[in-house]
Amino acid sequence: MKQISTILLKIATVALGLGVLAFLLWEPHVEGVNAHSTLFEIYFRDPFLAYVYIASLPSFVALWQAYKAFSHPTVKALRTIRYCMVTIIGFVVLGEIFIALGESDDRAGGVFMGLLAIAVTGLIAAIAERFERKHLTA
Repeated sequence: MKQISTILLKIATVALGLGVLAFLLWEPHVEGVNAHSTLFEIYFRDPFLAYVYIASLPSFVALWQAYKAFSHPTVKALRTIRYCMVTIIGFVVLGEIFIALGESDDRAGGVFMGLLAIAVTGLIAAIAERFERKHLTA
């Protein structure tokens, strides 16, 4: 039973990573600003898009560590997940500053999404820390 749940967790982790990657590649094409742009204009003339791609790297590192942690639960993998989540929170805070200093009329959506991302990544970091402590005391 334990091996089946481990396999299901690994499949869910891979599916989540592929879903996030697909969304990151698909979304810029349907965004209102880039609706009629070429691939070059979409990917090389939008500094915020480059920032989003760079900021998403820690989430993929965390997913890889989670995938490895399901095979061999280690304190190092959980610590790396926690550090990745803190790094993502830092990127989101910088993104929020970028949004606040921009000249947009509609900042509320971006601010809400940033706060939601901070809440989710903070929760994941807290869970990783809890598992890390539980593993150290066991």
